Amino acid sequence: MSTLVKPHGGGDLKPLLLEGDALVAEKDRAATLPKVNVSSREAGDIIMMGIGGFTPLTGFMTHADWQGVCDGMKMANGLFWPIPVTLSTDQATADSINAGSEVALFDPERDEILATMKVTEKYAIDKQHECMMVYKTTDIEHPGVKMVMEQGDVNLAGSIKVLSLGEFPAEYGEQFMTPMQTRAEFQKRGWKTIAAFQTRNPMHRSHEYLAKIAIETLDGVLVHSLLGKLKPGDIPADVRTRAISTLIENYFADNTVIQAGYPLDMRYAGPREALLHALFRQNYGCSHLIVGRDHAGVGDYYGPFDAHHIFDEIPAGSLETQPLKIDWTFWCNKCEGMASMKTCPHDAADRLLLSGTKLRHALSTGEEVPDHFSRPEVLEILRAYYAGLKDEDKVEVKLAGHSAR
Repeated sequence: MSTLVKPHGGGDLKPLLLEGDALVAEKDRAATLPKVNVSSREAGDIIMMGIGGFTPLTGFMTHADWQGVCDGMKMANGLFWPIPVTLSTDQATADSINAGSEVALFDPERDEILATMKVTEKYAIDKQHECMMVYKTTDIEHPGVKMVMEQGDVNLAGSIKVLSLGEFPAEYGEQFMTPMQTRAEFQKRGWKTIAAFQTRNPMHRSHEYLAKIAIETLDGVLVHSLLGKLKPGDIPADVRTRAISTLIENYFADNTVIQAGYPLDMRYAGPREALLHALFRQNYGCSHLIVGRDHAGVGDYYGPFDAHHIFDEIPAGSLETQPLKIDWTFWCNKCEGMASMKTCPHDAADRLLLSGTKLRHALSTGEEVPDHFSRPEVLEILRAYYAGLKDEDKVEVKLAGHSAR
């Protein structure tokens, strides 16, 4: 019997990806169905449902689900869920679809059908209401708000059958691990307690310190990188992967860290996204989620520890995966090492505060990276990446670095 946390909802994992003869038959049938284009975010959600990362969802949410998730972080059936998982389309496409009919969900970026869907409901939403409840702002400069406000005017609800995982298995190989695979690997290693470390950046010294704090008390850490779309200026997944691999190889003990990736786009929803990160890490088998400063935040839309507080506000039993809350971390010259606000008695002048924004900005402008900011092996990889950027890309990176962490 597994000693890992149970998948969300208390049952078994529910991957929606078809296999074998069923997959072949459904692909043939999908080719005959009307197509509905999906966005990059929706494609990531489809693939996540395909691998069971969004267990126990069976498709895209109804209006009642959407309303319940926005207003109280629970679906119509009472299941805890912090962010709507919805599919939208334009009015003309929606008008051509009857409730009860089936459609093929087509990804124009990949030029392939990712899933089929039985449409059970068509509905409009108050986009500003979703933005205020989920993102705490309606500012169109917020990338998550922009995503919601630009989506289609009609949502389609219904169960899906997933036909493809896109390019992720081929492009990322062993790094693209499904929840079944991470659970099997944890059990193979004899791990019972695992902390997920969420990242969309290469790991600097503060990130390394957070992971090592978790390793001191748990069996291991899953460094779980986002493989989907980021905002302009963020460092691509392949560069991140190399940098993190180098860090693990040189600065972590054997059998303490696994690096893997997952297929979602960032929503930048701050506290609510921290809850979503914990929820799907439960499906991956992680007992804890490392939650540091400004988890999943962007700009100054959220307080530095709002993602800590929100875990205290949800009903008991909402999640099995628990937050590992860690204070602001930094290098202290007087301590001569990494420390946090809880452990360091020294003044701000003695502290080197670390962030991905500062690191990206320094590298993109050719500035000197302060000592103790990042490991030299990691910096070598990142400097090579920035040196290879075109001048216009460097400007974009520089500008983006000022606006978001």
